[in-house]
Amino acid sequence: MKSSAYRSDALMLLTALIWGSTFVAQSVAMDHVGPFLYTGLRFTLGALAILPLVLLASPQGKDAERRFSKPMLLGSLVLGLMLTLGINLQQIGLMFTTVTNAGFITGLYVILVPIFGLFIGMRTSLGTWGGALLALVGMLLLSVNADYSVAPGDWLQLTGAACWAVHVLLVGALASRYDPVRVAFCQFVVCAVISLSMALLFETFNWDGIVLAGPAILYGGLLAVGVGFTLQVVAQKNAIASHAAVILSLEAVFAALAGWLFLEESLSLRGFIGCCLMLAGMLIAQLVPIYLERRRALAPVQQEPAGHH
Repeated sequence: MKSSAYRSDALMLLTALIWGSTFVAQSVAMDHVGPFLYTGLRFTLGALAILPLVLLASPQGKDAERRFSKPMLLGSLVLGLMLTLGINLQQIGLMFTTVTNAGFITGLYVILVPIFGLFIGMRTSLGTWGGALLALVGMLLLSVNADYSVAPGDWLQLTGAACWAVHVLLVGALASRYDPVRVAFCQFVVCAVISLSMALLFETFNWDGIVLAGPAILYGGLLAVGVGFTLQVVAQKNAIASHAAVILSLEAVFAALAGWLFLEESLSLRGFIGCCLMLAGMLIAQLVPIYLERRRALAPVQQEPAGHH
């Protein structure tokens, strides 16, 4: 059991590394193509990458209800719309902010999930509110300029983080009812179709630009969408929840490291303190509820477990 948990940790670390470094690919791609075209092409690739899994994993007998069905397709359509909103806000936001800021602000979705969860009856612990407060202070330190204004790209990333939070709640609702690979495939297709349509309407593009952005499209599509998603599903099957919480939130740290390594981005001391506070807030928000749940489980009186995302 322990070895499978360690293997899961390693897979999740790889997932966080892939997702964090993808911010660089997303930023570099826009030197050659528009944000909608980049998103559309990489999600087309991602959908094609997991298509064999959809075709191979054909549910039989009692699992027949996990096939493509009307409610599943409707749910996946809504999920795909949230994914499209989140990813395109993130992509456009990268034109007006740094990879480091984008990574950390996007990471705020881990705090927004339990906050939004309040509206659907999820209970939120004191630890989550404490973590949210820390992260908010961190975001202000990271984002607010010397003239007390926030870069437009940072606002877009924050709106995107809200979309990711809704997306996570929807994934939780759909993946427990339907085949997760099929749900993922459907949302990728929705995102690809909408993004490519937006690119046709609003962007001018040429073949040379697509070729030049090719490596970033391949990295973003095959690795971030295809491999990243699959790894996450495989890893979280045997993962210890507290490990998953810590490791996946390292995506923001990997984004900052990748921005520094490949794009020569640097952080001021204030920005660095902001990043540290945000990371601490993300971890506290995720770990305190798990700790309290464990204590409750060990208590002699059996109680309902707290809601989780």
